[in-house]
Amino acid sequence: MSNEQNNSKFIYTYVHHVDEYDLCRMEMRSFFSLDTPSNFIISDIKIDPSRSPFIQDRLEVLYEDNSLENIKSLVKAIKNEATFKVVCLNSMDIGEEKKIHLPERRLIEREVGLCIEGEPELNDPAIVYGLIIIDGIWYFGKHMKSVSIWRKHLHKPHSYSTALSTRVARTVANIAVPQPQNIRAIDPCCGIGTVVIEALSMGINIEGRDINYNVCHGSRKNITYFGLTGNITLGPISEVKEHYDVAIIDLPYNLFTHTSTEDQFNILKHARRIADKVVVVTIETIDDMVEDAGFVIADRCVAKKQSFLRQILLCE
Repeated sequence: MSNEQNNSKFIYTYVHHVDEYDLCRMEMRSFFSLDTPSNFIISDIKIDPSRSPFIQDRLEVLYEDNSLENIKSLVKAIKNEATFKVVCLNSMDIGEEKKIHLPERRLIEREVGLCIEGEPELNDPAIVYGLIIIDGIWYFGKHMKSVSIWRKHLHKPHSYSTALSTRVARTVANIAVPQPQNIRAIDPCCGIGTVVIEALSMGINIEGRDINYNVCHGSRKNITYFGLTGNITLGPISEVKEHYDVAIIDLPYNLFTHTSTEDQFNILKHARRIADKVVVVTIETIDDMVEDAGFVIADRCVAKKQSFLRQILLCE
């Protein structure tokens, strides 16, 4: 699942819970170097929509016009040897553009589809085209719907209640490694492997590590259970000799692991030593500790789950 710089234009639509707004925007900034308060973003950067728990659709734009009639004329140039269908993506409010109700969407899909040369197939088409209107402009192109791969990872053979949710873990992996090519990552406090599993499932080259033998064993079992291949080693971060492009650290919680402030600072100091960039997940405000370890906080957000708050810090 790669990101590519491309001369094309891509439109991504977003859906998320209100509590996930900040987390979603931080991931957006990581992928696209900018964010938007709206539920769509237009970019020339190509992202597999299934990487994000928040992206719903990706449209690779082929034609755009402020007239649907002109779009119908433009699509006549398409010659399909494979089966196809057309879907209208305005099934919800998109920015200021109000939702188009189902009967009207079906009519639009049919009218545009009739202008395309080829064999329509509604159930299992080889190609899906998408159509969306945003701010009075119609966009037509190749459509890819997001698949919620993270849902498959909800039920692990080994788990514990304080682990990150799969959605947050997947987002954190994306924030840490938006472009996986030639990037080496490590999760040196990996626990039962929630972040490692999400990262591996997206093609990120990551390894995990933990100081607890039983936890490492459980993490390996979880990775194998989902058909993934990854390396989990036993030992503290202080013993890591290799260098990585990025480390992801979900700091152990005092409440459950009795990790002292000194232990946390040592983890951060060693993270500074072994990685160029670090994404830290913490339930406490540790800005001073992060800066004392030699980092600058480049971006941040708060991930909410009811009354439980986690801070996500991108440190460089």
